[in-house]
Amino acid sequence: MPNPVVTRFAPSPTGFLHIGGARTALFNWLYARHTGGKMLLRIEDTDRERSTDAATAAILDGLKWLGLEADEEPISQFARADRHREVAQELVARGKAYHCYASQDELAEMREKARAEGRPPRYDGRWRDRDPAEAPAGVKPVVRIKAPQDGETVVRDRVQGDVCFPNKDLDDFIILRSDGNPTYMHAVVVDDHDMGVTHIIRGDDHLTNAARQQIIYDAMGWDIPVMAHVPLIHGPDGAKLSKRHGALGVEAYRAMGYLPHALCNYLARLGWSHGDDEVMSIGDMIGWFEIEDINKGAARFDFKKLEALNGIHMRGMDDEELLAALIDTLPFLEGGELLLAGMTEQRKAQLLQAMPGLKERAKTLVELADSTGFLFAARPLALDEKAEGILDSAARTLLSELLPKLDQAPAWDAQTLEQIVRAHAEHADLKLGKVAQPLRAALTGRATSPGVFDVLIVLGRDESLARIADQAAA
Repeated sequence: MPNPVVTRFAPSPTGFLHIGGARTALFNWLYARHTGGKMLLRIEDTDRERSTDAATAAILDGLKWLGLEADEEPISQFARADRHREVAQELVARGKAYHCYASQDELAEMREKARAEGRPPRYDGRWRDRDPAEAPAGVKPVVRIKAPQDGETVVRDRVQGDVCFPNKDLDDFIILRSDGNPTYMHAVVVDDHDMGVTHIIRGDDHLTNAARQQIIYDAMGWDIPVMAHVPLIHGPDGAKLSKRHGALGVEAYRAMGYLPHALCNYLARLGWSHGDDEVMSIGDMIGWFEIEDINKGAARFDFKKLEALNGIHMRGMDDEELLAALIDTLPFLEGGELLLAGMTEQRKAQLLQAMPGLKERAKTLVELADSTGFLFAARPLALDEKAEGILDSAARTLLSELLPKLDQAPAWDAQTLEQIVRAHAEHADLKLGKVAQPLRAALTGRATSPGVFDVLIVLGRDESLARIADQAAA
């Protein structure tokens, strides 16, 4: 019986969880769930100068918000340095690695010579077979792996296919520095082996690393995990994704009002597909995800597609669920704290009542929050520019004539109110919209809102009449 699948996400805590990293985490999480395995999290914090606790916390928070939490406690790579050293010394003892005493001047000379001969700079192996007795006194050596010198190393990749690397290009790279600290290349292999990782799904910028890491696996006699190197995300213009394209931290997408499951849906579709399916639930993605369906070509990030998809997910949500998502997101939105402070039980009830109309017009939670402003606005309402233009003297006269008819409405329900407004429009020989527009502007201070009759119901009789009166008298 094959071993259960173990994937891993291994970010460096030198910044926030960026969007490319989030997609890598998603692919690892989906494959683990799809196969009934587990995903582990390793914080690759060996770069002590750049690694921060704040960045680690941001990565964990971003994964939690996306719903991509690991199945076990995170592992610190730095904390495992003794184990990395132990394996490096074992490789030396096996004759698979060696101490190298080449000085910085010698290494610079090698680089210069290679450059002059038009070759890529490579260590020339001068300490590979020398007697350790020749070691210069007082020099702390590095440990280098003995890379194969002939033939090629083949990375059998589930996305890229078989990728061949001539061994002459894979020099005896360092696995332990002279200060005793392991290199990233070495630490990754030891960690993946000890964590029982069976599948490595990561960006294709690690493809060359995979060839070097296989040398360590082979030297230790360890099984090589299944490799899957995913093309990176590009911007809409085909260039490498940058901040101007959307290479932001996940927390920025939260502040822009995207739903976590909608963002996961969008990221899954960046480089992976399942037929013509565009809109997917988390359950759909888990059921359908296969490594072999990942595209070989780079995907292009498109904010408009993300927005449209987010809007679809919002409209598909239960009203109470969407209200809860909005309230949870308010602390992260610009101006959201003010809305949160005014979120009484009465306001929540009003928002829930208004939600069917509100969510039809919003593509993000920012737009949804913005469109709820009319509920929280204090009288007399501040009008936006378009509402100001709608409420000219003729419109205000129309409102003053409509006001007593609404005041005398026998019932405050949509059907009764629509009959009153329609009758008033017919009496004035106007189309319904010519009455509804100024009415909407008076009630919300804006030119756009949910249906005007929905607004009247949500605000209630007293508040609606008072707002109309304010503008009729202005």
